[in-house]
Amino acid sequence: MAYIPDNNRYSNMKYNRCGNSGLLLPAISLGFWHNFGYNDSFENMRQMIFTAFDCGITHFDLANNYGPPPGSAEENFGKVLKQDLKRYRDEMIISTKAGYRMWPGPYGDWGSRKYLLASLDQSLKRMGLDYVDIFYSHRPDPQTPMEETMYALDSAVRQGKALYVGISNYTREQTERAYKILKELKTPFVIHQPSYSMFNRWIERDGLKDYASEIGIGIIAFSPLAQGLLTTKYINGIPKDSRIGKHTGFLSEKDLTEERLAKIKALNEIAVRRGQTLAQLALVWVLRDGKVTSALIGASRPEQIVENVRALDNPNLSKEEIEEIEKILNS
Repeated sequence: MAYIPDNNRYSNMKYNRCGNSGLLLPAISLGFWHNFGYNDSFENMRQMIFTAFDCGITHFDLANNYGPPPGSAEENFGKVLKQDLKRYRDEMIISTKAGYRMWPGPYGDWGSRKYLLASLDQSLKRMGLDYVDIFYSHRPDPQTPMEETMYALDSAVRQGKALYVGISNYTREQTERAYKILKELKTPFVIHQPSYSMFNRWIERDGLKDYASEIGIGIIAFSPLAQGLLTTKYINGIPKDSRIGKHTGFLSEKDLTEERLAKIKALNEIAVRRGQTLAQLALVWVLRDGKVTSALIGASRPEQIVENVRALDNPNLSKEEIEEIEKILNS
């Protein structure tokens, strides 16, 4: 049967303005970093995308290297778009990135103009798109002049292959340099994508979070659940099907110290008092002060997406709750 979206899909999602731009993003966005590769169930991917869209998630975040293997997430997303969602393209914000290794040789990695624009062409072909809504420099390149990387992003917009541009994993200092260049070019630089969670607060220490707010660009936080640590998954041990249990290389047993486990349990007690899961509390915390436009979630099944979106049913933290969380995190 043909997919028909829920008629009420926009009634419960909150949409936040992305910096000072005209772009609105859902408070919760769906990322394709894992679980959308060749080894995953294509039908499960379809159902996760449908569920997200039915929940009002209009932003789908990809990158050239997502899968595994690299490129497969874009190809699978492109198949779903062609089969089921083509008529709804204008209701979606689709982003992709380039900056990590994609093909052999000196032109398949980092931030050169050669690599970024070639990669974007490949991404568009894999997804069957004429343009993406946001094209990111996925990471800063220490060997390539910042001007060259930013000029490539500007070219993507001028060529009609991207509507907006963003950067990811840049420090505040690097962001200041990028902003200055893109402002002079009048390039629609609207967003930064850093990692950010209760357990990973570098954008606060670095000053990036406040700086983005000052200059009027949005922040979309990836890994807001600390790759699953900020859930109840590990409270009673390490499940075999978890990232730690599977030995994926992204999380290991050393990341789950007794001290951290104690914090997870204490945070979960706050979540329970609020009538939420720990994951929902973690998402509310990331969005708590309005300086983060969207929290970027990953999922392995549709039910996780529904659970995460329900964080918005109780989106406000009291001053006392924030202070209690700070005490736990700093203990």
